[in-house]
Amino acid sequence: IRAKVVGKKLLRDGPFGTMRYTVKQMKMYKGFEKVQHVQHIYTDASESLCGVKFEINKYQYLITGRVYDDKVYTGLCNFNERWERLSLAQKKGFNHRYQLGCNCRIKPCHYLPCFVTSKNECLWTDMLSHFGYPGYQSRHYACIQQKEGYCSWYRGMTTRDKTVINATDP
Repeated sequence: IRAKVVGKKLLRDGPFGTMRYTVKQMKMYKGFEKVQHVQHIYTDASESLCGVKFEINKYQYLITGRVYDDKVYTGLCNFNERWERLSLAQKKGFNHRYQLGCNCRIKPCHYLPCFVTSKNECLWTDMLSHFGYPGYQSRHYACIQQKEGYCSWYRGMTTRDKTVINATDP
């Protein structure tokens, strides 16, 4: 979801507690079949237990997580980022392009050599040089299904150079 965090409350459940963030949902991208509208995000109260800290009434966030017992949970292993920090390609991806890749699988490459093993895979190589999310590939490309049925990385048009439309090798 894309949401603004508007409140928080420490719940005294379990040995360390759970932080319940109240959010104003701007847009839901995925998970409609599990929950219709998100009002609260739950995470461990402690960062040492992978809890996430959000600032109240400051930023809009892209928040990802899992639904369990009709509650949305997130943690440090999920992708949570201030909306303003996302690249233009990522914003376009969440708003439109990523849904074109729902039949595709991202195959991480941790060390060379690595290969795709089916036509519905895109090889993610950010792990080779950037150790994950901040890499160039994840910030500027989307893995989408092409007309021919195979999946490949797509950059799309940029405002500076509209001649480059498709790049399959980031």
